[in-house]
Amino acid sequence: MSAVPPGSRVEAGVIDAIDTSTPLDLESLFGLRGRRAVVIGGTSGLGAAVSRGLAAAGAEVIVAGRDEDRGRAVADACAATGRPAYHERVDISDTDSIAGLRDRVDERHGPVDILVNSAGIFLRDAAVDASAEDWAQTFAVNVTGTFTACQLFGRAMLERGYGRIVNFASTDGVVGVPGQAAYCASKGAVVQLTRTLGAEWIRRGVCVNAVGPCDFATPMIADALDEATYREWILEAIPAGRVGRPSEIVGAAVYLASPAAAMVAGHVLMVDGGRTAI
Repeated sequence: MSAVPPGSRVEAGVIDAIDTSTPLDLESLFGLRGRRAVVIGGTSGLGAAVSRGLAAAGAEVIVAGRDEDRGRAVADACAATGRPAYHERVDISDTDSIAGLRDRVDERHGPVDILVNSAGIFLRDAAVDASAEDWAQTFAVNVTGTFTACQLFGRAMLERGYGRIVNFASTDGVVGVPGQAAYCASKGAVVQLTRTLGAEWIRRGVCVNAVGPCDFATPMIADALDEATYREWILEAIPAGRVGRPSEIVGAAVYLASPAAAMVAGHVLMVDGGRTAI
C-alpha cells in the first residue's frame, strides 16, 4: 500500500493531499448501516447507552452481558430504532464464556464489524488493605476479559481486513486516585493494550481505540457517588463541575466505531469534562 494518498503529488518533500474526488458524505463517514456490532457489557450503564447509539446509527447490535433480562430490555430499546437487535449471555471474566459468545454470534448472526468492550468492575479500598481476591477479580474483568474479547473477535476482523474495536478505559487509567489502586492499574493496562493493538492491527484494517470517561452517573459507581466525601471530591476534580450522563459517551463511541475513524489507532478519546486537562 502506498503511503501517499491517491491523486497526491509530491514536490520538494511536500505532499499536496487535497482530494476533491471523494465526496464528503456524512452518512458514509459516520453511518453504520450494514455493520454488525457486539457490545460486551451492553446490559447496563454506559454500555447500554452505546448499544442504543450504535443502533440509532444503523448498526445491527448484539447486546452481551450476564443479566439476560436487562440484555433483553436493552436489545428491545435498540430494536425500537428499526434495526435488528439481539441479546446474548456472557461472563467477561470467563475465557470460555467469551469464546462461546463469539461462536454463537458467528453461527446465529454472522461476521462482527464492531466490538465494544464496556464491561467493567469498580472496587475501592486502600492499597494496604486491598485483598488478593479483589485485585485478581478486577484484572480478570477489566483487563484479561477485554484482551480476550479483542483477540477472539479480532482474529476474524483481521482475516477480513476490516474492524473497529472500542475499549472502555478511564481517566483513572492515566491519573492516580487514592483508594483505587486496582481499578487505576487495570484501566492503565487497558490504555496500553489499546495503544499496542492499535499500532499492531491498523495496517490490516482493524482500528483499536478507547474512550476514557470520567465518573458518569451509572449503577457501577452509584455507591461511591452516594458518599458525600467522594462526591464532593470528584465534583471538584472535574472542571465541568458535574459527572457525566450516559448519553454523553455515545458520540465518541459511535465515531470510533465508524468509517470516519479509519486513521485513528491506539487512541484514548477522553470524555471527561476536563478531568485530565489539569
